[in-house]
Amino acid sequence: MEEARTHGGRAGRPLAAEEAPALRGFVAAARRLVVLTGAGCSTESGIPDYRSPGGAWTRHKPILYGSFVRSAEVRRFYWARSFRGWPRFAAAKPNRAHEAIAQLEARGGVHQLITQNVDDLHQEAGSRAVVQLHGRNRVVVCLECRSEFPRADVQERLARLNEAWLANAPWHVLHADEADFAPDGDSALPVSVIDGFRVPDCERCGGVLKPAVVFFGESVPKEKVEYSMQRVEEADALLVAGSSLTVWSGFRFVKRAAERGIPIAIVNIGPTRGDELASLRIEQKVGEILPAAIQ
Repeated sequence: MEEARTHGGRAGRPLAAEEAPALRGFVAAARRLVVLTGAGCSTESGIPDYRSPGGAWTRHKPILYGSFVRSAEVRRFYWARSFRGWPRFAAAKPNRAHEAIAQLEARGGVHQLITQNVDDLHQEAGSRAVVQLHGRNRVVVCLECRSEFPRADVQERLARLNEAWLANAPWHVLHADEADFAPDGDSALPVSVIDGFRVPDCERCGGVLKPAVVFFGESVPKEKVEYSMQRVEEADALLVAGSSLTVWSGFRFVKRAAERGIPIAIVNIGPTRGDELASLRIEQKVGEILPAAIQ
């Protein structure tokens, strides 16, 4: 198929509605379609990405797993940022891309959905055959006893522990704007404002609490990778939606699909690591083209 590497709505470039038939045909021809989604699937829900032009990576560096585990000060810095950004993250709702994929699954058109996102928006839209490679930000886990807690409950604990800090914090610290907001639900803060911020321990064993997500520098659980790879082995087509495929955790599935010789479609704004492997490449917002292609 001829590749479409254009952004809809600009002069000389096709609209999503004009490219939808090619994607519709790709989806319709698949009996066992695996869908791989990335941050671009959630940007239209108000959750930014790291890798797109102007994405959060250019202004906000994530905390590394090793630093988080080793340093109480780094954990304090992380949780202060997370406390500030959580309300905005928690308020995000599924968009038309999430809904279109869920509708396709409900019709039997999705063999497996593999997502790199940690926001649970696919499930909220109605998808059920979901593997979240990088975990869930709405859950917190104790690194010692492995107990799990709702992130919303930890937010309440953070608020109670930090009443004095909140009383003295300047307005801009308490209210994260869009420019400060980061993909994983935390929000940029200068180190200078976290003095006095307190971090709760595990209520059951006193251990260290960490969001149940895969940090940069941390490995995706082996069992998730193996299960997802098996589903790719069973597939007869792979659709990538909203991922630059920069990191190996997602690209490995595209590479395996290419090795098997099954068709690959990629919908994303900006170049991806898998472009040369795709039989169909469409540069559109997923929230615009997926509803048009999945009817």
